[in-house]
Amino acid sequence: MPEFQQIQYQFAAHLRDPRKAAPDGIEDRRLQIYRDLFYNNVEDCLRSAFPVLRRISSDAVWHARVRDFYARHRSRAPQFHRVPEEFLRYLEDERGVHPDDPPFLRELAHYEWVELELSIAPLELSPDLADPNGDPLAAPPLLSPLAWTLAYDYPVQRIGPDFQPAAPGAQPTYLIVNRDRHDQVRFLEVNAVTARLTTLIEAEPAASGRELLLRIAGELQHPDPEVVVAEGARIFAQLRDRDILLGTRRPGTRA
Repeated sequence: MPEFQQIQYQFAAHLRDPRKAAPDGIEDRRLQIYRDLFYNNVEDCLRSAFPVLRRISSDAVWHARVRDFYARHRSRAPQFHRVPEEFLRYLEDERGVHPDDPPFLRELAHYEWVELELSIAPLELSPDLADPNGDPLAAPPLLSPLAWTLAYDYPVQRIGPDFQPAAPGAQPTYLIVNRDRHDQVRFLEVNAVTARLTTLIEAEPAASGRELLLRIAGELQHPDPEVVVAEGARIFAQLRDRDILLGTRRPGTRA
């Protein structure tokens, strides 16, 4: 490797982890400017992407966590707006068990990242995606491509400085996160039946809403399947109002 590249690598390694030696002949005062500039950019990005995680973390814990990520993680994506996603990979694959981390750390970080990811997704809810006047009971319903159904062990939407659970909830927390036609990211807590319904809509794109609801009624061993179908109609109306359900699938629409 040419000498100038060796110096570049050494300089970059020092900026990521100041415990590593800097290239010879550079005044530490000047190095400090670069150390602060690079770290503050990364820290500011993560603080904006994970505001709740930042609020519930002391200054010492937060900065130690960010510095560990900055020093250890090798990012795959070059875009700066992908830094929060890289932070999630770090938490999942590299962070390990740490006494300063709450048990819900990874789920809370994922929950906060979803809002950012949907807000920058290069998709639009154009009218040609679905028939907005279609009957989702009689035809295959179509969910927004900007709607994600999520399940967490912890009630992540309630976590904050005044609520930090030490153990998972008695039941999973189901959320649908979506970006609506006004480009607002919204969160809806749903029950297990609604979560199952949205999962089936995506898994079986040719099935009508009624067929899917009857499938759920069978899974629940419900004595009156039509009750489940009636409740499903109410769920479809709620999802449509929030731009989670766009309508029914147009003939020839790809799954």
